[in-house]
Amino acid sequence: MIQVGQNSLTLLTLVGLLFSLNWMIAAVLLIATVPGTLIRLRYSQQLYSWQRQRTSTERQAWYFQWMLTGEPHAKEIRLFDLGTLFIERFRNLRSTLRSERLHLATRLVLIDLLTQFASTLAIFYALAYITFQAVQGAITIGDLVMYYQAFQRGQNYLRETLKGLANLYEDSLFLTNLYEFLDLKPRVVTPTSPKVVPQPIQHGISFDHVRFDYPNATHPILDDFTLTIRSGEHIALVAANGAGKTTFVKLLCRLYDPTTGRITIDGIDLREFDPALLRQQISVIFQDYAHYQLTARENIWLGNTTLASLDDKIEQAAHDTGADELIEKLSHGYDTRLGNWFDNSQELSIGEWQKIALARAFVRDAQIIVLDEPTSALDASAEFDVFKKFRELAVGRTTILISHRLSTVRTADCIYVLTNGKITESGSHEDLMQFNGEYARMFELQAGNYR
Repeated sequence: MIQVGQNSLTLLTLVGLLFSLNWMIAAVLLIATVPGTLIRLRYSQQLYSWQRQRTSTERQAWYFQWMLTGEPHAKEIRLFDLGTLFIERFRNLRSTLRSERLHLATRLVLIDLLTQFASTLAIFYALAYITFQAVQGAITIGDLVMYYQAFQRGQNYLRETLKGLANLYEDSLFLTNLYEFLDLKPRVVTPTSPKVVPQPIQHGISFDHVRFDYPNATHPILDDFTLTIRSGEHIALVAANGAGKTTFVKLLCRLYDPTTGRITIDGIDLREFDPALLRQQISVIFQDYAHYQLTARENIWLGNTTLASLDDKIEQAAHDTGADELIEKLSHGYDTRLGNWFDNSQELSIGEWQKIALARAFVRDAQIIVLDEPTSALDASAEFDVFKKFRELAVGRTTILISHRLSTVRTADCIYVLTNGKITESGSHEDLMQFNGEYARMFELQAGNYR
């Protein structure tokens, strides 16, 4: 914008000088430059529209590139010999995008050639007119040099001014994507006068006729979901895959708000709390927990960054979850960088990463602890040790255990069975076995594998 302003001021001076010779010379200056700029503006608009339309295709191409060059799919791509297939699909997509872009660029070049030809004729006319005026004696040789340089520099300054304006227009088109993003309204809104999260929680957590729909879903994930968890109670939630267990956790953490119904703590709707302060009272380990490419100590400390980075609670959490044994075997103990992205780092097995994630959850001083399939990658011995420690550490806290392994939920105060978005069974292990419903069927299926 500064460059456009500077060029415009100089251009006005030169145009005024050319007007003193003949107004037609100044007009020729515009005729010689403006058409090319208008064509560029038109091309920028077409390019922007094309990129918007081809966003999905571009994303598909990047997806194949990510699969072919990233770590997560490397084993299967080799095992099933998918490399050739994915490379071919990637090439087809890129070929389509390239040919369409070349088509746009070719049209621009052809039209631009025509405008440049017309512009050249106009410039020759202006120069011929100035020369003719000098030959006729209407202007001096010095005037000829002055007007010639004024026309030449005016053309350059006008071209740069219009180029700058075209750049601003082109950038404004593509900035539309940013502005659209910034205009998105948050769905989880912090209240203007948030209420204080009860400390300690006196009565408990209540899901009252909650329904939740994901966008474009054909049916609700949770439908008329009603559940009350007393303060300090240890419950377990059992369901098949896709039944809504993880959605339940996300709603509790207020990562989403329910479509209908309400979720309360001590009778106060979660929407009346500050989300950040609410989440400080909840510690969760998800199925897809993060693998932070940081030191072992930092991986645990991230669960409670209010602690000093060398606080003893970090090592205590590692001890409580059994992560301390594997950390002590690392080359630099707690200061060993985990993962394989950086030099001098050590990768862990899935089970070892899970112990680190458990320690991260335990180090958080939260009133509510949620474990979503917390021991799926641990062996039977490690799983037994974790749950033994968990019961000790969870005294006085409200805990929610989500697990496919029904052997891990037997000690819960109450077990809830989630089917089709609703609670269909509840009670202790013994009660549910006597009820002989879905829980008993699932338990017998799993127990039968060990008989």
